[in-house]
Amino acid sequence: MDGHVAEIRAFNRFYTRLIGVLEQRVLGTPYSLTQMRVLFELDHRGRTEAGELRRLLGIDAGYLSRILGGFEREGLVVRGRSAADARRQVVELTGRGKASFADFDERAAEEIRALLAEVGEEDRERLVGSMAAIEGILGRAPRTGRSYVLRPPRTGDLGWVVYRHGVLYGQEQGWGMDFEAMVARIVAGYVDGHDPLRDAGWIAEVDGERAGCVFCVHKDDETAQLRMLLVEPSARGMGIGTRLVEECVRFARAAGYRRMVLWTRDVLLGARRIYRATGFELVEERPDGDVVEEVWARDL
Repeated sequence: MDGHVAEIRAFNRFYTRLIGVLEQRVLGTPYSLTQMRVLFELDHRGRTEAGELRRLLGIDAGYLSRILGGFEREGLVVRGRSAADARRQVVELTGRGKASFADFDERAAEEIRALLAEVGEEDRERLVGSMAAIEGILGRAPRTGRSYVLRPPRTGDLGWVVYRHGVLYGQEQGWGMDFEAMVARIVAGYVDGHDPLRDAGWIAEVDGERAGCVFCVHKDDETAQLRMLLVEPSARGMGIGTRLVEECVRFARAAGYRRMVLWTRDVLLGARRIYRATGFELVEERPDGDVVEEVWARDL
């Protein structure tokens, strides 16, 4: 925990310096960051109650009143009373205010474009995905509204599959390098014996970042095997695991297999729920130390 706290504080110092530089260069206006936030909210929300602005921005009522008074003198906003409740003040941008904000907004966007100009596309995707992860974790944003895509594996994905299996199951289950080595052998076998008509894999992406995987491989002429299902903790609850399994089943059926099997362990409760919900049944159990190895199967 102490190490994580130190890293977050170091990031905060870096990002504060970066934002300070951007604010000085970007806006080139007489307005503070808080004033620009007020203009932003009014531009995006339209006619808004002053009390709602205060709650959104978390600022003192007197301070907000002074900001709005200054904007009103400059002809950027107009203030009036709510038709529903005369005790409430409402604010909206004037035509001049909208034009001014559009100019500021474009200047801000240009500065961000300049900041990203020397950053490669893959790193931009990582940057945006990391920002979304920060917002989702610390803001407790609901995951169900986020979107994801499934795609075939690309160069670099198979190394990620091995790495994330090793790290994730090491953290969550305490499984060591023997498990990671087993996954590496499965991945190598998938590559060495790959038949595009009988074998396939899928990588799930959320906000441009890898978030899950699954593979369908040949076991025998009539049986396909589902292997290496994984969903990142940050992407759980979005239905990705179920979708990956369903995609695997659809492929196996289209490829002419008559049955699909998989191997798992009894402690992987989330995965077992997905398998049961997608039509698999537990057909075999083998105790192995502190866990029970399981074989699940379903007809296609």
